[in-house]
Amino acid sequence: MLVHFLGATRTTTGSMYLLEINGQRLLLECGMFQGRRGESIERNRNFPFDPRQVDAVVLSHAHIDHCGNLPNLCRQGFEGNIFCTFATRDLAGIMLEDSAGIQKDDAEFVSKKRAKQGLPPVEPLYTAAEAEQALRQFVTLNYDRPFPVLDGVMVTFRDAGHILGAAQVVLDIREAGRKFRYLFSGDIGRGDDDILRDPQPVSGVDYLQVEATYGGRDHSPRVNAEAEACRLVCDTLKQGGKVIVPAFSVGRTQQMVYTLHQLTDAGRLPRVPIYVDSPLSVNATEVYRLHPECFNDDIYRFLREKANPFGMENLTYIREIAHSMKLNDLKEPAIIISASGMAEAGRIRHHLKNHIGDARNLVLFIGYCAEHTLGAQILAGRSPVNIFGEPHVVRARVASIDAYSGHADRTELRRYIESLTGDLKIISVIHGEESQCLAFAETLREMKPRAQVVVPQYKETVSI
Repeated sequence: MLVHFLGATRTTTGSMYLLEINGQRLLLECGMFQGRRGESIERNRNFPFDPRQVDAVVLSHAHIDHCGNLPNLCRQGFEGNIFCTFATRDLAGIMLEDSAGIQKDDAEFVSKKRAKQGLPPVEPLYTAAEAEQALRQFVTLNYDRPFPVLDGVMVTFRDAGHILGAAQVVLDIREAGRKFRYLFSGDIGRGDDDILRDPQPVSGVDYLQVEATYGGRDHSPRVNAEAEACRLVCDTLKQGGKVIVPAFSVGRTQQMVYTLHQLTDAGRLPRVPIYVDSPLSVNATEVYRLHPECFNDDIYRFLREKANPFGMENLTYIREIAHSMKLNDLKEPAIIISASGMAEAGRIRHHLKNHIGDARNLVLFIGYCAEHTLGAQILAGRSPVNIFGEPHVVRARVASIDAYSGHADRTELRRYIESLTGDLKIISVIHGEESQCLAFAETLREMKPRAQVVVPQYKETVSI
């Protein structure tokens, strides 16, 4: 068996791994590479293999850096099945449609600039119709249900606790008269999540491919997050300000809504208007409500015995742009949650433009902001910042709570590794910036001295 590492190697984007087993080709993930424009276009448009020669795809979860290039794969000739969990399929449906809209807008913007230079227009990476066409190739299964994907390859999904429907991919392989178990971790959650179940332990693992997004650092304690959020929000509301929360549509938005619901029910937070202003976030929250099978016992019981954990009287979900624009005229204190989490696109930029100059307001980040993004600039204390090409002085208070991260940190990844059983022979460390991957590789060498620990480079191949 050969494993070709074709994405998310010493970086966190464009997850893609091609496995050659028994003369067949199995693709794990088909993520969109997101980085510098020229490199992104090249990497996303041109696969380092022939899509027509891929026999099947297995997808761990619905984040765009894991599933975002599937429509392009299918457009270029892949005709096989795409295996994932039920919730992953439903989330991927709305994520890929949204991604297609972004591709369309981006292509139109670039084409206008090219037209001024007498150059031909560019095409989007894929269209909404092509995204929908790819969904027809999805085959869904629940956790803990072994299923054959290729000759000699049996796959079982185990809960990864990262986002709704996220899975670890267990591959039980028969090859050349031997049997072994290869585990692809996917993205691993932190455990003890307000909404999701803990990552499930896997037994009898021979070979491991593990993420290391935060392999070299620890998050702030989660126990402090709710109290810190309550303090920051209450202080802002008392002085008549608004709380602006840039949040990723899948995972962090639902986490924040649930936290605000709990604080309000407990009487720790006043019943001020709360708005979720993002069509994708609204759609994603509806998908969450459709999949209670992914919830932990506490939130499942809350759903059955009390109320919808993602809905309350003072909470309004907004799809229409006209209703979004009305928020500009709000005079009273309010909480506005909007995408994107890094403030790079979407309606959040309008809310920042309108509120970042008022010292009474709070901009509260609850997720990771990549280098050079607007969110990272605001967090770094830059002022003014450019929003829609115009400078805006930052007078609002700026705060960040990283305890809401959906990725396991160094200590939690160690705990995950300790939960696995089996005689690990090779561990491949992926999906982390180089410093994080190398740091976690050293941790693994101490934990598993008998295992060979590798940190693959882009297009490197590991033989199993």
